[in-house]
Amino acid sequence: MTSSSRQSIKQGGRQGKAAARRGGKSSAATPLSRSLAANAHAIRTLLGESSDVQLRLFRSGASPDTEMAIIYIEAIVSSSDLNEMVIEKVMGAPAADPPLPLPELLEWLGSRVVSASVISMESTLEGTLERLLSGSCILLAEGVPQVLAAAIGGGDERPVGEPSTQTVIRGPQNSFNENLMTNVGLIRKMIRSERLRLEIRRIGRQTNTAVGMMYMDGIANESIVEELRRRLETIDLDSVLDSGYVEEFIQDATFTPFPTLMNTERPDEVAGGLLEGQVVVLVDGSPFVLLAPVTFFRFFQSPEDYYQRFDIATFLRLIRIVAFIVSMHLPALYIAITTYHQEMLPTTLLISLAAQREGVPFPAIVEAFLMELTFEVLREAGVRLPRAVGPAISIVGALVLGQAAVQAGLVSAAMVIVVAFTAISNFVSPQVNIAIAARLIRFLLMLAAGIFGFLGIMACDLLLIVHLSGLRSFGVPYTSPFSPFKWTSWKDTFVRAPWWLMGRRPAGGDTGDSMRQTDTSQPPHQQE
Repeated sequence: MTSSSRQSIKQGGRQGKAAARRGGKSSAATPLSRSLAANAHAIRTLLGESSDVQLRLFRSGASPDTEMAIIYIEAIVSSSDLNEMVIEKVMGAPAADPPLPLPELLEWLGSRVVSASVISMESTLEGTLERLLSGSCILLAEGVPQVLAAAIGGGDERPVGEPSTQTVIRGPQNSFNENLMTNVGLIRKMIRSERLRLEIRRIGRQTNTAVGMMYMDGIANESIVEELRRRLETIDLDSVLDSGYVEEFIQDATFTPFPTLMNTERPDEVAGGLLEGQVVVLVDGSPFVLLAPVTFFRFFQSPEDYYQRFDIATFLRLIRIVAFIVSMHLPALYIAITTYHQEMLPTTLLISLAAQREGVPFPAIVEAFLMELTFEVLREAGVRLPRAVGPAISIVGALVLGQAAVQAGLVSAAMVIVVAFTAISNFVSPQVNIAIAARLIRFLLMLAAGIFGFLGIMACDLLLIVHLSGLRSFGVPYTSPFSPFKWTSWKDTFVRAPWWLMGRRPAGGDTGDSMRQTDTSQPPHQQE
């Protein structure tokens, strides 16, 4: 930047400060000035003279007598695109024939010279700042009360990799990353349909985070789409750093351990949800995408179910449901049986358990709580610790601590087996958030079993069923297809029927297009 240019911007500071004050404190749009120096100073002042805000003055061959400037935030633009698409082309642009009047200069450069994919004209300070903070470079010209914004966003980002929380043996092996448009692209590569809709809005007064809503027009329920749109519009908070922020604002029930929205990092699961009538929420900066509405049994369905044979998928799905029930009830049943209902055990097993517990100083409920809390601590430590020391902690926790606790007489060997099998059963759930719900409910059941035995467990189960029956996810009953009863949806609940038998979309999709295949899709031996 030359000394004369610096002086020019300094002189425009007074006018720029006034514009900056209006832009920072007033909700009304602030029109840009005709002075390049005033506009540049206002933008830099509003950004606090931040060190990564770069300004470069130059002159274009299209209008050698007009001083021009380009402003961009260094960290969020692609420097190579900036040089190749904007600076080199504008500086080397030939003079227009006939010469252009000054107000049309930027529009002509945007339509004929700059080669960025997205270009827009802004005439207000607020609009200019929004473009600048979204990764655009701003082209200003002396005497023009408008700026040209060219999208050249860049910067380092994580490449598309394998999913870390929802792995499968057979099926796609890619997962979302933190870039919103990359995630949208992964979905569009799977659903190449003109019905796929995307709406993007900005949420977060400070973060100005892009939040996208996707749905299939004609397949998703219009009332659900409208309700989700309304809930997103009402969110007004400072920051949105992950989809978890949005989830708490749009979910139907807060005070429940059961999730009423599903989150996933798998594009194929999102694509499957869209084709079943679900609506999707994507948040820029988060690799986890939200799906709504969702029912309780949807959490036991894995994308792999639809890639395997139907009989294998059905068997695995039943295993998951049984494992979920076991992970909630096994410690409580052990406490109830060993404390109140010893007559239910065979005599030899009862004698063996009594011999193991002979030296244990605690009652079964205290023993169970000690072991479960110890395991929760080990699990949390395993998640937080660096990968290099994670296996060491597993060995210490599982072998050294467990074996030493038994030999010291603090817990019985049977309790170690119960806690270990409970933990393994908890990991079977394909969705982490439903597994966390089971972990929380387990402690409630253990407490009830320690006080009332089987009667306490049955009372808790009854309350859970009543609670589940009252939950809704965007108006869809959480316990569907059992309550209300929908026979057609049973083909994809406990069991996974062959694809050619699942002609209709599942429950919750009260849409104008409920059929996803015709009878002609049946295999030849079924048509005879």
